[in-house]
Amino acid sequence: MTIIKSFAVGNGDTFYIKHASDNFTIIDCDLNEENAERIIDELKRESAEKNIARFISTHPDDDHFGGIERLDAEMPIRNFYVVRNKATKEDVTASFQHYCKLRDDGDKAFYISKGCTRRWMNRSDGERGSSGINILWPDTANRYFKDALAEAEAGIAYNNMSAVVRYAAVGGASFLWLGDLETEFMDHIAENIDLKKTTVVFAAHHGRKSGKIPDAWLEKLDPQIIVIGEAPSRHLHYYTGYKIITQNRAGDITFDLDGGKVHIYASNLNYSHKSLKDEQQNKLPGYAGSITVETEYTLETAK
Repeated sequence: MTIIKSFAVGNGDTFYIKHASDNFTIIDCDLNEENAERIIDELKRESAEKNIARFISTHPDDDHFGGIERLDAEMPIRNFYVVRNKATKEDVTASFQHYCKLRDDGDKAFYISKGCTRRWMNRSDGERGSSGINILWPDTANRYFKDALAEAEAGIAYNNMSAVVRYAAVGGASFLWLGDLETEFMDHIAENIDLKKTTVVFAAHHGRKSGKIPDAWLEKLDPQIIVIGEAPSRHLHYYTGYKIITQNRAGDITFDLDGGKVHIYASNLNYSHKSLKDEQQNKLPGYAGSITVETEYTLETAK
């Protein structure tokens, strides 16, 4: 079984995937004095039996790599997956310095782009299986991405150089991370990105209205759940007509992938969600409910 966790870290992102294969993936981090010890302890514990670990950096904003120097000191990052860039910042933090060190390390950095392949990320061999991760964006030849990359290198803005990362379990659920892409940018590239039905989508830019996922994307993604991050409520877009989980209310969210089911747990033990089915799960505290995974095949069969 695969476990996917989204930590409640305030205005930032920290995720991990504990794969059913011999892989462990961290996507972004935002660690501080209040949460770092707890989160790093969990990352170390959950990855202890995995031989391949990777860190995927969606883009160079401090709330997506905060505390990475501490993470690297306590849990060495040997595989740093990053969009190739030369981003600069006027306010250079210790975390940004460390991000740049990893980004520019010829031995540790692997530069991700649309359709890239890598052993054990999305290619198997006789030694171990694929992690099920694919990179849908960036297309490094796309003019809108080139403009976004230039803005990052000029120290102006970083959101629209975000990678789009998709994980899919064989015969089971799929998940999508959008970094901090902004709505207008997503509109521009709607015809240049290969989107398909996805079980759980983490809303762009922490769920802000500025990162509202366009209808053209949602029609293709057809998500069963959209997870909205911890931006202030007044800035959030709530995706009327879709099943949502708000991290402001749920706290840490854990997804337990069990074949064609996803069992969902929240660190806020008082959290409830009337749209989730109660399947009497007790693997972890804070059981909020379950969903049955829909696929393009099952939906066509049901028609």
